[in-house]
Amino acid sequence: MENLQDFILLFRVLPSNQPPSSEEITDMNQKWSEFIGGIATQAKLINATRLAFDGILIDENLSVVPHPKIVDNEILSGTMTIKAATINEASAMAKKCPILVLGGSVEVRCIISMES
Repeated sequence: MENLQDFILLFRVLPSNQPPSSEEITDMNQKWSEFIGGIATQAKLINATRLAFDGILIDENLSVVPHPKIVDNEILSGTMTIKAATINEASAMAKKCPILVLGGSVEVRCIISMES
């Protein structure tokens, strides 16, 4: 059995003021189902989350800003935790993510356990 590590995929997308059409939503839901299902059928999916676009940001001064952080015009829109042998394998899986079709990005990071 191969030694698998946990990786997190961070999905970022450009915020839009124009909501997608119902056809676009149906199409993207299908693409996401295929993407997530493909990883799940390999028994490498740990979990997937979709984030709401509203939220708050608390900085080091405990100031509260009533919206999530936007970096390079992108907002964090979701995460997926997967198992892979290497970061290259995790990156290969990430390259099939539908968010890339929307002009978004996927960041791949190794998860380091907080347990001692």
